[in-house]
Amino acid sequence: MNKTITLAAATGIVLALAFSLGAIPSGIDVQAQTEPTPFPSREKTLSVTGTATTSIDPDLLNVQFGVEVQKVTAKEAFDANSQLMNAVVDAIKAAGITEDEISTTQLTIYPVYESYQEKETGIYKQKLVGYSVSNIIRVETKKLGLASDIIDSAVQAGANRVDSVYFTLSPQRQMQVSDDLLADAIKNAKSKAEKALAPLDYQIIGIKHVSLSEFGYPSPPMPYYKNGMFDGMTESARAPVFSSDQDVSASASVLFIIGSK
Repeated sequence: MNKTITLAAATGIVLALAFSLGAIPSGIDVQAQTEPTPFPSREKTLSVTGTATTSIDPDLLNVQFGVEVQKVTAKEAFDANSQLMNAVVDAIKAAGITEDEISTTQLTIYPVYESYQEKETGIYKQKLVGYSVSNIIRVETKKLGLASDIIDSAVQAGANRVDSVYFTLSPQRQMQVSDDLLADAIKNAKSKAEKALAPLDYQIIGIKHVSLSEFGYPSPPMPYYKNGMFDGMTESARAPVFSSDQDVSASASVLFIIGSK
């Protein structure tokens, strides 16, 4: 009798398990069977870089110059430098430059040492011989025709170094030129892509990515004049300074989506 009860109980467990498995919704099983398998994208792309270049007239003049003086003491050097710099600033203002167009770029005071060799030991040593004060200012103006006048008046007043003279573009002009060139660079990229795709019977059907570069132009050489170069300069000796067109360029990289015609 015990065996009969045990067999009946086992049969009931099997039937209950089968019933519970059959109660699972069939939708889950169907969904698992019909879910699509992921596959790599079949999207075709073409990467092209377009460029655009133009030559424009600069609208900003930058001149950097100053006074460098060496004296026995720091105070003597500073006082002498200040006196000369005040005369230089007054001179360039008289030439037509306003105070808003003048800024200080560097003011330094440093000791000057001289090397010598001891006769007894033959060892080289240094001794303090004075102090040097250098005051450099920059003139940034749209009065391009005053380049020679600025340099001449500054040198005549006591400036003994000219670090740089160059013509460039103002920020407003840079933004305007940049916008125009970037548009042309994108057009150039599209034209290149269309020419490359034509023999392949493909065409542009979209754009996936665009990367724009900052526009740039070559910096002109910056002359440097050491102390004493202007010694003996007369008022009749004027420095000829000429502006020139600036070659400006921009580029744009475009990733086109392509398809067959």
